Amino acid sequence: MEFLKSEHKHKNLDLLIKVLVVFLVVFAFSGLVGAINKIRESKYIGQDAIMKNTISATGKGEVYAKPDLGIVTFSVKTEDRTVSGAMEENTEQMNNVIEAVKNAGVEEKDLKTTNFSIYPRYEFPEPARKRILVGYEVSQSLQVKIRELEKAGQIIQEATKVGSNQVDDLAFTIDNEDELKKQAREEAIKEAKDKAKEIAKQLGVNLVRIINFNENTFSPESVEFMRAQGGGGGIGGAGAPEIETGENKIESNVNIVYEIN
Repeated sequence: MEFLKSEHKHKNLDLLIKVLVVFLVVFAFSGLVGAINKIRESKYIGQDAIMKNTISATGKGEVYAKPDLGIVTFSVKTEDRTVSGAMEENTEQMNNVIEAVKNAGVEEKDLKTTNFSIYPRYEFPEPARKRILVGYEVSQSLQVKIRELEKAGQIIQEATKVGSNQVDDLAFTIDNEDELKKQAREEAIKEAKDKAKEIAKQLGVNLVRIINFNENTFSPESVEFMRAQGGGGGIGGAGAPEIETGENKIESNVNIVYEIN
């Protein structure tokens, strides 16, 4: 009797093991299938738009406007046998420049020091070829924003008269371009859409929806490169220069991709 019970338990254990083996095989197989499906899906992630039938159209919009802001840099360079001497002279001349541009109507918020440097000056006399320290050069630069552009020539004249001996990179820009960029974008989008409709008509297909859009906007400054240099005492004396601002171009380039059927 005990033998029959033991055999019965053994058969139940074998059955349980077989069930577990089948379960593990099924589980492993389903996991493998899932992994394969994931790999297949990953191949096409981000390619939905590519796999569809599409057409692409570009458009360009341009808006021209007169600048309302001028930017110019005034520098003062001074030399002396000592650092203190060069700095004292440089400070006096730059303070005169700041006072002059303020008197011409430039607000303090539109003035910014962009450089201050001190360099040793060496000479290499023959025949020793050994460098000898002969003094120091102090350089200071002031960036000035000019909002009353009709005064640009006068401001340049006044700054150089009182101490600036280098003037660099006079540029004209537009202080707030947002509305102009919007206008340029609208023109570019309209051109791209009209072009897409024309292409679709010629191909005998229908535009379904926009599936991609990108834009590049350009707004180069109008630059009148101005570089004048003189000695330590400013370069003024001549009449105020005539400054013509011209017009600036704001350009938008767009690309629109349509799904078609």
